Amino acid sequence: MTIPVTFMWPQFLWLMLALPLLVGVYLWLLRRKKKLTLRYASLSIVKEALGTSMSLRRHVPPALFLLAIAAMLFAASRPFAVITLPSTQETIILAMDVSGSMRATDVKPNRLVASQSAAKAFLAELPRTVKVGIVAFAGSAQVVQPPTLSREDLVAAIDKFQMQRATAIGSAIVVSLAELFPDEGIDLSALTYGSGRPRGVAIDQSPKKEKKEFKPVAPGSYGSAAIILLTDGQRTTGVDTMEAAKMAADRGVRIYTVGVGTVEGETIGFEGWSMRVRLDEATLKQVALTTQAEYFYAGTAESLKHIYEKLSSRLTVEKKETEISGLLALLAAVLAITSATLSLLWFNRIL
Repeated sequence: MTIPVTFMWPQFLWLMLALPLLVGVYLWLLRRKKKLTLRYASLSIVKEALGTSMSLRRHVPPALFLLAIAAMLFAASRPFAVITLPSTQETIILAMDVSGSMRATDVKPNRLVASQSAAKAFLAELPRTVKVGIVAFAGSAQVVQPPTLSREDLVAAIDKFQMQRATAIGSAIVVSLAELFPDEGIDLSALTYGSGRPRGVAIDQSPKKEKKEFKPVAPGSYGSAAIILLTDGQRTTGVDTMEAAKMAADRGVRIYTVGVGTVEGETIGFEGWSMRVRLDEATLKQVALTTQAEYFYAGTAESLKHIYEKLSSRLTVEKKETEISGLLALLAAVLAITSATLSLLWFNRIL
């Protein structure tokens, strides 16, 4: 498997042409030393010198030093490679559905209890350095726990969930974004009821500063936060789901969607009313696709826990294009030090 490499300063790769020249200089020095030895040494000393020159060990330090120079010259071109590194994501918002449809028992014991258990398992897997906030949504959406490092506070907030009517998935996304970008003045009521101002324009509460127009970024490019949306995907009220997803995409925030329940669904009844609740996978897949994230299907409580484990792994390490000049410089230093050390040990001199 090859790792694609790009260069910020590819013109510096021409410096690599100096390597064959250095090899030629080294071979010329060996021949010159050999001639001097033949001219001034006795026959026994010549044989001894020739035996030493033919020793493989004699060429190891110069070879290592040549590799060190090659690594330094390669680093000068500032190469970039896609490698797996710890994620820079610092905040995760769990947007969890607490609508009446989560009462369905197609995921045992029911969708809500299963999602609560899986969310707790997810929190246990995350590093303690990652902040997590919780947004609960039904007919409206609200932050029930601001981003915090305290896993105890998060678990307590999850345990207090109470089911309500209606499902406002888009509103949950907007509230999550408002929590991640408090300085942008994202207004849920304006998006829901209208305010006469263009959407996506940042609001600055300070009268001394002018309002700045919001500038979209590439979807999935914001690495400091992510949203995990757990729902059955059937929106009944609030901001349009795809409009909210577009807002997240314009800010570079990924929304990992987790579909709870089954596509067939079931009929549930409560306080004299009944309804058929099905998993709307199409919407959840589109939300994930729009924000450059992924959709996960949770048909059972066990699969839901497994999905959260996979999400935990994805959110703590990620593949991304990274400059590797520092690694090459470190390699060059190690090779140079090793070369000098071996030369001192074997020949009592540095190269």
